[in-house]
Amino acid sequence: MSAQAPGAGTFSNVHALKKAAVAAATAVLLPLAAAGPALAAPPAAPPGAPSPQPAPQPKPPARMSTVGGARLGVPGTQVDLANGAPVLPKELSGRSWIVADAESGDVLAAHNAHWRLAPASTMKMLFADTLLPKLPKTRRHLVASGELSRLGEGSSLVGIKEKQTYTVHDLWLGVFLRSGNDAVHALAEMNGGMAKTVREMNARADELQALDTDVVTPDGYDAPGQVSSAYDLTLIARSGMQNADFRAYCSTVRTQFPGEETPGKKRPTFEIQNTNRLLTGANGVAPYKGIAGVKNGTTTHAGSTFTGVAERGGRVLLVTVMNPSSKEPYAVYKESARLLDWGFAAAGKVRPVGQLVPPRSARTGTAPSASPARPDVNRPNTTGEAAEAAVAGTAKAGSGGAGTALAVVAGVLAAVAGGAFLINRRWPARKGQ
Repeated sequence: MSAQAPGAGTFSNVHALKKAAVAAATAVLLPLAAAGPALAAPPAAPPGAPSPQPAPQPKPPARMSTVGGARLGVPGTQVDLANGAPVLPKELSGRSWIVADAESGDVLAAHNAHWRLAPASTMKMLFADTLLPKLPKTRRHLVASGELSRLGEGSSLVGIKEKQTYTVHDLWLGVFLRSGNDAVHALAEMNGGMAKTVREMNARADELQALDTDVVTPDGYDAPGQVSSAYDLTLIARSGMQNADFRAYCSTVRTQFPGEETPGKKRPTFEIQNTNRLLTGANGVAPYKGIAGVKNGTTTHAGSTFTGVAERGGRVLLVTVMNPSSKEPYAVYKESARLLDWGFAAAGKVRPVGQLVPPRSARTGTAPSASPARPDVNRPNTTGEAAEAAVAGTAKAGSGGAGTALAVVAGVLAAVAGGAFLINRRWPARKGQ
């Protein structure tokens, strides 16, 4: 793959496969993306005041969904270590997390995998998985007056301006790199509006069997009733990564974004950088060797969430961590990295505790319905496009690390898209919620 993002684009960008050459330039990065108001630091206690007591942590429901296996519905940590398997890391504080093999779908370990929690901007993965195939990258959009008026207070923004024109390609870069809620609103407008987009996202989640997910706002901004789970976010990421454009966008390290146009002058640009710190590093978070995406998020209600995909030795793992309680800076990334390290070391030495289920259409052999039956908490997604030859060849363009990872991920998930839902004969029957 070249350094250009997929499709028509005026502004250059750098993918993860080029990251090694520019890593030294990433010492100063944009703040962690927020899909809603940032978490505020607690006020300092007055001198002599008693030490504040930590608030009691909420407990997971006694009964959760068993989609993917009965053990995934049991509260607490689920792991089945065989001889020689390493123990799980001690420094894990996420309310919910999961580590899974992207190709086989084996869940290697999980903790409250089906706990329905606020997802923050990781919801944008479902937004992209739903809309990417629908909107041509070269299509242009003039942002109308009032189009961005419903953005939530404190939303993360890429810097879209009213009465300015952007390509779909530009807007997706704003979604993936800067977690821009303004870019989400513009794309949703192109799709027929927010309400229609929410309906389609819920339908897509149904098709994926991401049954813990309930979409209220497509950008992930905190809203009553908006939930997902570590299990569902992992399903969604796995589906999204089957799409070559999704892979390319979520692995882009930095790019130039169009600024405000002035008549008679060349349109200026400004640089945006990816807010996924395992991709870019900085502030005590080291770039994770082999990372190839996917998405991070932070809101007041959700805390920090992260879903990532990484490759090592030809094996591709998916990890999701939701709302760590640790005071460690950027804990969501560090705990994700620990789980990935454990997963690569434990692969082949643990017995799966569950499975990532296939889309409904993969089980029935029929195309996804545009309006599926949706009891209670349900959702859909069509199979992503197969990897293109250019994406499959990124190992040649990169020099190991994330470049190789992206190429391996492309190959593995292209196989999934092309029929690996069928080559894996161990998909469990759906067991309800």
